[in-house]
This record gives sequence, structure tokens and C-alpha cells, in this order.
Amino acid sequence: METLKELNRKTAKANRYPDKIIQFGEGNFLRAFADWIVWQTNRRTDFNAGVVLVQPIEKGMVDMINSQDGLYHLNLQGIDKGQAVDSIDMIDVINRGINPYRDFDSYLALAENPDIRFVISNTTEAGIAFDPQCRFTDRPAASYPGKLTQLLYRRYEHFKGDMDKGLIIFPCELIFHNGKELKKCIHQYIGLWQLGDGFREWFDTACGVYSTLVDRIVPGYPKDTIDLIHQRIGYDDRIVVKAEIFHLWVIEAPDRIAKEFPADKAGLNVLFVPSEAPYHARKVTLLNGPHTVLSPVGYLSGLDTVKECVEDPEIGQFVRKVMFDELMETLDLPREELEKFARDVIDRFSNPYVKHFVTSIMLNSFPKYRTRDLPGLKIYLERKGTLPQGLVLGLAAIIAYYRGGKRGDADIVPNDDPEIISLLKGLWTTDDTRKVAEGVLGAEFIWGEDLNAIPGLTDAVADMLGLIRRDGMRAAVRSIL
Repeated sequence: METLKELNRKTAKANRYPDKIIQFGEGNFLRAFADWIVWQTNRRTDFNAGVVLVQPIEKGMVDMINSQDGLYHLNLQGIDKGQAVDSIDMIDVINRGINPYRDFDSYLALAENPDIRFVISNTTEAGIAFDPQCRFTDRPAASYPGKLTQLLYRRYEHFKGDMDKGLIIFPCELIFHNGKELKKCIHQYIGLWQLGDGFREWFDTACGVYSTLVDRIVPGYPKDTIDLIHQRIGYDDRIVVKAEIFHLWVIEAPDRIAKEFPADKAGLNVLFVPSEAPYHARKVTLLNGPHTVLSPVGYLSGLDTVKECVEDPEIGQFVRKVMFDELMETLDLPREELEKFARDVIDRFSNPYVKHFVTSIMLNSFPKYRTRDLPGLKIYLERKGTLPQGLVLGLAAIIAYYRGGKRGDADIVPNDDPEIISLLKGLWTTDDTRKVAEGVLGAEFIWGEDLNAIPGLTDAVADMLGLIRRDGMRAAVRSIL
């Protein structure tokens, strides 16, 4: 095998862009998602934006990224318009990374650059949190909102409150209303640190913190195929990242922000909308909802991966029934838009490059069903006057899976809150499926209510449990198709 070249800006032909974006987070997700979107936008529009990474915690990847001058390769794999895609591109938008724990002055100096316009972050769900222990004099503040407040205050002071020097902030943390939560934390620091009404007014008027919804599966560093990838690219890239081809970025912001960040004009799946709420509901309902019910149904039908489930003649039909005939009926976005999203989800479930085991999805199935499927079941009943059979079967399948026992030679080992496991173990000492159904549906510590009060649900779940116990999961699936 030929010797691989080092990857840096001396050995590889790469573009140079002016610093325009500060990015809190240097991990796989942002490099496979936001930085790729910036790269595509640079190529297809006159955006011309470079990224400076800020390492949000003391230990991270900034040194490794700097050793490659910010260059890395992205391997996109998946189904696009029915065709398998396996592409590799070198992403060249990262100019450098800064560790504020080691070089706080360089971090604060970013605030003085007049060309900086955007902040993007993904500091995990726990990252957007107010820590009252943080002090303004810390170098840096421990929390991400604290660090950002320090940076914004330096910018406010340096430019003497110039309203044209505010920043546009896009948090990508996986929490609903991430923008509103981040803004609330910054206001708390302004109060705690007594930074003054002038700064508060500048922040509220000149800066914008916009909630976003992000969606792309990023498995990360492709250790199983890295040798093949290195042969394809010819470089010793130590921070290659692998992701699915599907991407979606919903940004709750006005048109003037879209004009400044023209990713939607670059042919990308980036939407600027008045409210992210319906898109959040769409993702939870049409992506996470089917995942939750296909997993126990597929597993107890002898299947192991999501791909096997959607490609199986019977289980695949069950998945499509739940998505198109049941859950889609509970959403309020245009039907055409919902159908396109659902077809994309089926493509993602069918991705030949990702082995997504259903047993990993079944971790904490009851809480997942409560947030992802139960709202749809109620809305469907309210709108149609009947229970959605696929969602009922999915709930019965979870209850059946939690009985334990064996599937072939393999032990079935449910994984959930010990109180839930204990409840199911106790209920399954009987073969009376009506008692089991009543016991699970009546567990208010799971559901926050007594689901036996939903008309017809107890009987329907009990009947499905009886059918599964008597004739097997596939017979239960056939009974509703």
C-alpha cells in the first residue's frame, strides 16, 4: 500500500475563507452537519464564510483539528432518490480551533473581529444550562451560555454598543426551543453579573438567538472502513467523519436572516420558518414514532435491524401503515410535505450502510411510546372515532417484549427503569392478557394518567396480547393489514 500523505493546507488544495462564524463544538455532528452546510453554501453562493471552532469543554479535539489545518473528509452514505450513494469530500471551511481554557485571550479576541456575524453551537443537551457558580471573571466561565455572554459583552464594549455589530446565533442542541432556552440563560448571566441595562438592550436588539431543529444521523469516525477510506483519499486523515446523506435544518427566523445565511438558496434542505414546532412534531411523530413501534414488532417477528424491518413484506407494510395511514393523519402540515418527509424516512430506514439494531432502539420503550406515539393515538381517536390499529399493536408488542423469555436461542432482556421492569415482571405471572393490559395501562407513573380511560384501548391491547401469545407476532401483524 502506498504511503499516505499528511493532510494539511500545504499538502492539499483548499480554499481560504474569512472568519465569519464562531462554532462552539468541534465534534462529529457539527463537522458532518453545520460545517458541511457552510461548505456547500460557499460553493454554491457568494457566502464566503470561514469557521473558527471553540472547544466548549477543557478536553476536546481542537489540537488534532489544528494539526490538519482544519481540513477533514466527510463520507456520506445512504439512499438518495432510490440510488445508493457513497461519497467522500474534503471540507475546508474550518480555519482554526481555539481552546479557551488554555488561551482565553485569543477566544475573547474573536469578539473584536468586525467580520464575525454568526455563532453556531452543539454542546449536547446539557450544554444549554445556567450555572450560578460561573463568575464573569472566570477564564473561561464553565457553562456554554456563560462563555457566550463573556464573548458578547466584550463585543459590546469593543464596538461601543454599535447596533450593527450584533451576532446571529443558531443553537443546534437537541432540545425543543433551544434558542429560547439559550437566550433565557444569557439574560440570567446579565443579571447575575450585573452587566447593565445598556448591554441587555444591545443583546436583545442587535443580536438574534434563533431556535433550530437539526436532523442527520452521524455514526462518527468510520473505524471499520477507515483503511479503505484512506486508500480512496490518499491522505492520513485522523478525523474523517461518516454521516447519512439525509439532512434537515429548520431555523425559526425571519427572511432577513435567510438572506444573510443563504443555505436554502444553495439547494440544501434548510428551512427558515415562523415556528419550528410543527417540524419538531413531524420529526418526533414520523421518524421517532415508527422507530418505537417497529422495533418490538420486528424483533418478535425474527428481524434484527431497522433495514430488515422496512424491507420485510409484512413488517414493512406494517411500518408504512403506521406512518402514512395513522401518524400522518395526526399532523397539520401540508400532506404533500408530510409524504415527502415520510418517504425520506423510509429511505433512511433502508440505508444499506447503517446497521441499526432494533434492540438498541428498545431501550426505555415505555417512556418513548409515551412521548412519540401516545399523542398520535389520542389525536387519531379524536379525529377518526376509532383507535389506530398499528399503534395499538405497537404498544401490545412492547408489553409482550417486556415479558422476557426467549426468541429462538437468544434471551429477551428488556432494559428500562427498574420500576417498570418490576411491574411487568409481576403482571406477566398470569396468562390473563386482560389483567396485564389493565395493569400496564393503569400505571400512572409511566403515563402520567390512567390509559384505561381511553375508550376501547384496554380491550384492544388485551386482544392483541392474546393473539401474539397464541399465534405469534406475524399473525397479529397480518390481522391488521
